[in-house]
Amino acid sequence: MVANSLSRDSLPLLDWQWQGHKIRYTVAGAGKPLLLIHGFGASIGHWYKNIPVLADAGYKVFAIDLLGFGASDKASIDYTLELWQQQIADFWKEFINEPTVFVGNSIGALLALMLVTQNPEISAGGVLINCAGGLNHRPGDLNPLLGVVMGSFARLIKSPVTGNLLFNNIRRKSQIRRTLYQVYRDRNAVTDELVEMLYQPSCDPGAQKVFASVLTAPAGQTPSELLPSLEQPLLVVWGEKDPWTPVSGAKIYQALAETNPDVEFQIIPNAGHCPHDENPEAVNAQILNWLSKLS
Repeated sequence: MVANSLSRDSLPLLDWQWQGHKIRYTVAGAGKPLLLIHGFGASIGHWYKNIPVLADAGYKVFAIDLLGFGASDKASIDYTLELWQQQIADFWKEFINEPTVFVGNSIGALLALMLVTQNPEISAGGVLINCAGGLNHRPGDLNPLLGVVMGSFARLIKSPVTGNLLFNNIRRKSQIRRTLYQVYRDRNAVTDELVEMLYQPSCDPGAQKVFASVLTAPAGQTPSELLPSLEQPLLVVWGEKDPWTPVSGAKIYQALAETNPDVEFQIIPNAGHCPHDENPEAVNAQILNWLSKLS
């Protein structure tokens, strides 16, 4: 199976029951395990340009839909980073059970960092792709205008009066496309298939409540709070033109890479917040080169 012939719809889809909820996952290849963790609103389909390449290179690649996203159940609960951390740790125990490299994008990258630093017994290292600063943005994570917009939006989306109205507006395919045009540097990477991947889960019962819960949940620990506990190798990859988590905010990783030989920082030129999907050739190459150096 090669990347050019694989579509999001052709990934092998499997289900796992976790705490009474259906969780969707996929697995491909054989070898040392990698577990891919998607970002906000995405799913395992966001990795379809990466999974076959990594699997063909000799790795057993798992990808999972976080509870509340993708084809996993939209449970009516309070969503936190710690909830998903436990979900992934339990998945690891049931299906992998050997040291694993956790690869994540955005909030998935923050979860990968949490697992590497707080669950070192299950980890062999981490790959952070445009790592979020928290489940919700803190002051300083976004430029001032985006910060005001996101803060106001979070309050409105939780309201029973305005929540459904707002959610139904932002989940329209035309609005999803406009948002992606902000997130992606290359508009050609914003395909109908990508829009559909993000749109379909928003039609599931309970999706609006999940969305509201995530946007108003605790932000969780910051990378600066987690990194002092780092004892394992780390690759940090950053899209140079990310408007949401600008590379200027990644100095903590760049500084760490200068003093810690087990930390590597790489910029992907002319890519936005999701370089693994926008420029998969460059990101796959960086990941495989880094993996080849692990003992």
